[in-house]
Amino acid sequence: MELGFKEAQAKDNSLLILDDDDVFRNRLLTAMNKKGFTSYGASSISEAEKLVAKSSPKYAVIDLRLNDGNGLKIVSLISKNRPDSKIVILTGYGNIPTAVAAVKEGACDYLAKPADADDIEAALKAPYETKPEPPINPMSADRVKWEHILRVYELCDRNVSETARRLKMHRRTLQRILQKKSPK
Repeated sequence: MELGFKEAQAKDNSLLILDDDDVFRNRLLTAMNKKGFTSYGASSISEAEKLVAKSSPKYAVIDLRLNDGNGLKIVSLISKNRPDSKIVILTGYGNIPTAVAAVKEGACDYLAKPADADDIEAALKAPYETKPEPPINPMSADRVKWEHILRVYELCDRNVSETARRLKMHRRTLQRILQKKSPK
């Protein structure tokens, strides 16, 4: 038995994850696939434009700042092509004007990085009229700090001296932090 167009759209779990942080994007792709989404990723605006031109996803998780532009361009493109889409903006540079711009372009929520897969799923599946529930197990402040340090460390090609300089901390302090296990 073939599904009608409306039924097929209702069962559509396609999810675009647009983020230029390869490690984060790949972890999120794996987590969201386990949650029942049909996830695919892109690392740039140009790559995402090609994917959206072929087929607009029902759901999207889009980083605001990318190496080749602003993620709002893709939010606008998906919203035009697929009005029933649910889009969540992720960013490490959160502020009120960009949140307002994201919502005006068609995003349904705005989350700060590093966001947990459960929080992203809740935001994507929440009805438009309501805000998602607050996180059940939010990351601790220590964990957020740890994730930020590791992200900068990876972006600096695992160079301790360069990472310490960019984080404005002593190199030995950074080495001690990196040697410890990650906080819960």
